[in-house]
Amino acid sequence: MLNLSQNGCSVWVASSSEELLTPTAVALGKFDGVHLGHQRVIEPVLHAGGHLSVASSPQSNENEQLTNREYTYSTVVTFDPHPHEFFTGQPRTLLTPLDEKVQQLRSLGVEQLVLLPFDKELSALTPEEFVEKILVQQLRCQRISIGQDFCFGEKRSGTAKDLQLIAAKYNIPVAIVPLQTYTGNSPTESNCVNTTPTQDARISTSLIRQTLESGDIENANLLLGRPYTLLGVVVQGQQLGRTIGFPTANLQLPKEKFLPRQGVYAVRVFNLSETSDVTSLGVMNIGNRPTVNGTYSSAEVHLLDWSGDLYGKKLVVQLVKFLRPEQKFPSLEALKTQIQLDCVVAREVLSA
Repeated sequence: MLNLSQNGCSVWVASSSEELLTPTAVALGKFDGVHLGHQRVIEPVLHAGGHLSVASSPQSNENEQLTNREYTYSTVVTFDPHPHEFFTGQPRTLLTPLDEKVQQLRSLGVEQLVLLPFDKELSALTPEEFVEKILVQQLRCQRISIGQDFCFGEKRSGTAKDLQLIAAKYNIPVAIVPLQTYTGNSPTESNCVNTTPTQDARISTSLIRQTLESGDIENANLLLGRPYTLLGVVVQGQQLGRTIGFPTANLQLPKEKFLPRQGVYAVRVFNLSETSDVTSLGVMNIGNRPTVNGTYSSAEVHLLDWSGDLYGKKLVVQLVKFLRPEQKFPSLEALKTQIQLDCVVAREVLSA
């Protein structure tokens, strides 16, 4: 139900049960964004390592126990496509498309990402069937971590407590992680599922999407626990930037990537095609480029104090601050003057 391929240097991405790395310690959820709340759910399964297999017992001597010791793989289990996309039939943009999700999970120390194909068959499983068929039989799960608001099974009928009770029948411990809230200074734990807008905001993918839509990059980055990133390959654009002295790298992004408010941003840029970790400072424009009568949305970045050929290179662009909305200028000369000002402001922001 669940072809296994290796994506990156250390995270296995599985969508078939045939070659799963088992047994597993599983963090279960959608994890779009891999934000601070998600990171807390993932923490309990990290560095899972060795454990005594079910075959061993307290009466086994030490040598037998060592022989029976198995390696447990820290595993994040999520769904593909996103359940919302399956039920509505509408494509859903994501904070972290697959490549970005793998990159973030790798940085946390996760060893395996399992993509459960969210289809009619999976959505029809009862909570009991989901635990038995997916977690026990396929994943050989040894322990589980979920968020307090996790729901699963047919019509989302199973709660976090239900999962804890069902898994206990198989001697699988389940950690239920309290929801995380953001007070404006630092994330805190909250045991209240329904947080009203007047109270401390619950860290969630939807809240991060809202902050990005408004251009509030600083708060989005605090909720994520890192800068919001755009990961893409540099492709040839219209090359209009170089005609006014500001060449830009045109990023080809995954079609499902969620884009923040259109406008100009101060950014930091990493070249994944290079072995060094050198960071470049830059100014990025996300939008339709109305001054040159653009007809489609694009993401273009100008690197400060840098020159060279970036075509075909894979870049990670970290959004640091929203500088201004996109606007239409009366001439290319006026646009050039504004970009000069944008570069000055971006340099100040990024050097602070």
